[in-house]
Amino acid sequence: MVEIEESILNDLKRLNELSPFEFKDLLIKLAGRKSDRIMLNAGRGNPNFLALEPRYAYIQLGKFALDEAERHFGYMKLIGGHCERDGIEARFEVFIRNHWEERGTKFLNSAVSYVRDYLGLSAGDFLCEMVQGYLGCEYPSPPRMLPMAEKIVVRYLLKEMGAGYELGYSIVDETQLFAVEGGTGAMAYLFESLRANHILNPGDKIALAVPIFSPYLEIPKLDTYRLVTVEVRADPEKGYQIPEEELEKLRDPGIKAFFLVNPGNPTAVKLEEGVLAKLKEIVESERGDLVIITDDVYATFAEGFKSVYSLLPHNTVLVYSFSKYFGATGWRLGVIGLHRENVLDELIANLPEEIQRELDERYAPITPNPRELKFMDRLVADSRNVALRHTAGLSTPQQVQMVLFALYSLMDEEEKYKKAVRRILRRRYSALYRGIGLKPEDNPNCTYYYTLLDMEGLSERLYGKEFSRWFMENFPPEEFIIRLAKEAGVVLLPGKGFEVPHPSARVSLANLREVDYLTIGRTIRRILDEYYEEFTKGKRG
Repeated sequence: MVEIEESILNDLKRLNELSPFEFKDLLIKLAGRKSDRIMLNAGRGNPNFLALEPRYAYIQLGKFALDEAERHFGYMKLIGGHCERDGIEARFEVFIRNHWEERGTKFLNSAVSYVRDYLGLSAGDFLCEMVQGYLGCEYPSPPRMLPMAEKIVVRYLLKEMGAGYELGYSIVDETQLFAVEGGTGAMAYLFESLRANHILNPGDKIALAVPIFSPYLEIPKLDTYRLVTVEVRADPEKGYQIPEEELEKLRDPGIKAFFLVNPGNPTAVKLEEGVLAKLKEIVESERGDLVIITDDVYATFAEGFKSVYSLLPHNTVLVYSFSKYFGATGWRLGVIGLHRENVLDELIANLPEEIQRELDERYAPITPNPRELKFMDRLVADSRNVALRHTAGLSTPQQVQMVLFALYSLMDEEEKYKKAVRRILRRRYSALYRGIGLKPEDNPNCTYYYTLLDMEGLSERLYGKEFSRWFMENFPPEEFIIRLAKEAGVVLLPGKGFEVPHPSARVSLANLREVDYLTIGRTIRRILDEYYEEFTKGKRG
């Protein structure tokens, strides 16, 4: 963690320049000063729930993988060997019988059956890839993603993105995945490759659907990129949907790319069908050259979600992370999805000859025909500075766990895990507002992974417009957030760092107990009561 002096807390101008995540680290210091209290950090998005069954299956797969390794070099005792394809299915059946009562075995057995009997893939090839992957004894090959892993994960991904995953459905066969180190790895690689291939150049305009995850605001400003950002602003009065007049900005041919997080962070709402339809109309009628990057990490928490990728696959790069839904932030599991026929390859093909020659030289070490190299392959190469492309790719043990997560969701046709996770988040949301003393507002588009506390609206609902106006004029929301940390050990993030238009605070509903959100709500109410008491004293005076 970067050390930042605490004196900055007294300087609101400097404070507003900080990333909300750096601001959070200062608040944690304040909140943790008193050893006799428990700090309630609702500033992090790291969930405190996780999927058990695919993790137990990973353990059982590990046992089978080690059995396979021990079949070789037995005379040396300390050394094992690689997976042997011949006969692996029969050996797996024996392993299953011998470990049937151990947790994870039944799911692992069902997963192999699902791969063979429903997806129509070779069980032997799948087992061999998973065993080799678990052992981690080879470089990822291909570097982009293991072949069987890609076939399975793409079906999971498109099912959750509202694009369907039925066998023979064209978008499944035409979607390529690059397995990366979580959503953050995807962001870093995409920005770098878009720059390296002159799709985005210094001074170019990009559009951001705001409010948005703060790194999307910060990265374009870096000296490496120096991009000009155009805000496409969601309207809080319309449930943080993007109005048509804001989407109209995308008709500007000077805007090269449009970045959005859907469902939103910190807004926690998915884009409605009408917004998606308008975006599709703009792209198909005028902006066929627009690159769209959609970060759909929270898709699984929304009811009836539909990704921009499912509507505009030719123009859209899809970013997804397994971190939040499966409680796997430490695993660093993510993918970048791209249709085989895409606008990025067209843009590269139409670059001026001078730039084409520059790119020929860049990619010459890895191919004799650089101009035939697709953007997805350039992305993989750029992730390792081109020269190290042969050792690129997400580690194979990580890819194995990713596959088990994907199969767990695909096989759960009743969506028991999904319903349980959604129920947890909604209960925490209700507990927060119960503590504040207000009835929570329902939003059919909300994931409830986060909630934004609009300080102006909250104070007005509790004590009326006159108090709310006084409160907003005299106390910036940062002061309220600092006071929560200092006096009560409660850590929230300022909405301003995400370009939220109203004075607000983001509460993560993912990482604390239900009772803790009740406590946070009561703490917020107590401090607002104290402000209200100060207000009434001033009126009497």
